[in-house]
Amino acid sequence: MSNANSLDVLIQALRRLPGVGVKSASRMAFHLLQHDRAGAQALAQALQVAADSVRHCQRCHTFTQADICGTCLDPQRDASKLCVVETPADQSAVERTGAYRGLYFVLMGKLSPLDGIGPKEIGLRGLFERASDGLVQEVILATNFTAEGEATAHVISEGLKTRGLRLTRLARGVPVGSELEYVDLGTIAHALVDRR
Repeated sequence: MSNANSLDVLIQALRRLPGVGVKSASRMAFHLLQHDRAGAQALAQALQVAADSVRHCQRCHTFTQADICGTCLDPQRDASKLCVVETPADQSAVERTGAYRGLYFVLMGKLSPLDGIGPKEIGLRGLFERASDGLVQEVILATNFTAEGEATAHVISEGLKTRGLRLTRLARGVPVGSELEYVDLGTIAHALVDRR
């Protein structure tokens, strides 16, 4: 493999990252090779280790190196609450708030029929089984407020509403610290509908 070809392969690999185009990938590649060879080696090693060792938790489907993640094993978590999120990044965002101490189910996606992603691809059967384990009393639907996220939340709520569980959805509304005149109209409308 020639040097020019190795550089092209690196640039193409970096382009796989979300939001990274040719220019950004080229800048990253040149920076790593010109100014930070040790960083390039550390990045390559970290990616290899993660790709080889990170897998899905058998209970909630988040990323973990063990069969069951630390959150699912934590006896201090409230097993009566199950928060359904689309991705491990969404789970991480909820965790960073410090406001939730229940358990999770990570869908690893959202329903998107146009992209061929249906209930089977996001593991809805596993979610329904988990929610019906006899411990869960409330399912919190924390999918994103996109068309696909809303559709996913609707299908989940329809599938769970006959199981005697309390179903809740994250509230939508005006962000804390914002001024109404600068908030988009859709957000204000949802805040009015979901007012309490």
